[in-house]
Amino acid sequence: MDRHEHARLDALQRDPYPHYARAREAEGLTFVPELDAWLVARDADVREVLRRPEAFSSANVLRPDVLPGPTVLAEMGRGFGGRPVVVSSDGAQHQRLRAPIVHGLSPARVAAIVPYAVERATALIDGFAESGSADLMAQFALELPGQVIGRLVGLDPADVPLAVHGGYRAEQLLFRPMDERGQLAAARDVVAMQHLLDTYVRERHARPQDDLCTSLIGALAAGGESPGAELTLDERHEMVAHLQNFLLAGHLTTSALIGSTVLHLLHHRAQWELLCEKPELIPSAVEEAARYDSPIQGFRRITTRPVMLSGTELPIGAVVFVAYGSANRDPSRHERPDVFDITRPPARHLAYGYGVHGCPGSSLAREQLRVALELLTARLPGLRLAEDRPVVMRPTMIHRSPEELPVLW
Repeated sequence: MDRHEHARLDALQRDPYPHYARAREAEGLTFVPELDAWLVARDADVREVLRRPEAFSSANVLRPDVLPGPTVLAEMGRGFGGRPVVVSSDGAQHQRLRAPIVHGLSPARVAAIVPYAVERATALIDGFAESGSADLMAQFALELPGQVIGRLVGLDPADVPLAVHGGYRAEQLLFRPMDERGQLAAARDVVAMQHLLDTYVRERHARPQDDLCTSLIGALAAGGESPGAELTLDERHEMVAHLQNFLLAGHLTTSALIGSTVLHLLHHRAQWELLCEKPELIPSAVEEAARYDSPIQGFRRITTRPVMLSGTELPIGAVVFVAYGSANRDPSRHERPDVFDITRPPARHLAYGYGVHGCPGSSLAREQLRVALELLTARLPGLRLAEDRPVVMRPTMIHRSPEELPVLW
């Protein structure tokens, strides 16, 4: 990918919505060279793909946008993982990997972690409330979800920053064009995170605790419930891959959701003031924010057989980009879809996916955003965007959020 292709990809990723609108109005599917995929943009088509995982495989979901060179691959070989995870698997394997995650994010477990989320969110706000200004991405949105998901997994709070940083670097390695030096630096950070997670896997296998790491070992490792038996190297690789994927999904997505939500509320000033005046609207604001600017804009799928979709014939091996963000702006599903309106009646959006790959952590994400909005509106009702520092969206189709969110009050 040359610099001109990088520039076109960056432009699309920073604001994909005009591309979506054109694709929804076009006949059939639109092939987008920047994504190297057919864009599935209409709500009905997105739902059809998600209903048919046997025809549209998830095997290529985590395909890097830029393939690493041999030096970077050698560095990654020093780490752990590299095994199928819940987001990139199909059929029986997907069910096996997903089941312990669903159990680990049960309504009871989510409810039990909410007081900790309140405690940590309060402490973060305490840290900047007297200063009159902050970067809400760096000082709040990028902090809270990592602390919460770290607690669920069973990480020592002192280890959370390394795990969060490694997760962010893994995302960069997968989805951001970088030169080899940048890739190598990112790979080293990812490997450091993987070794940390492997330490937890071995410790929890030897001394089980009431946390998600222990639950995953018990569910997925053949000797997981027999502490006397050593985990095999392959089991350790699978556990690390699974934990890494869970951490990435658990903190990066929610960080993006919190940041984008506050951005749009402050950009639409009347909506922020209405929310401060009527906190009972927070649940509907949570849903509207996820619909209006979904943190996961979409995922790739690959056809396992010839398929006809929206009048377009797709051969076996065709790559499609299933755009949740576009479906959530489809006027056939949502009235005035380009309007941000927290009083909008509830509607079934696709921000958390749909079908067998629907996000099992959606309730936890919603709860953290609810906590964030309750505390921010109550404690900092005068919050406003810093006019001298324009907000720029990160160039990505996954974990879409502001790069920085400078605010004043």
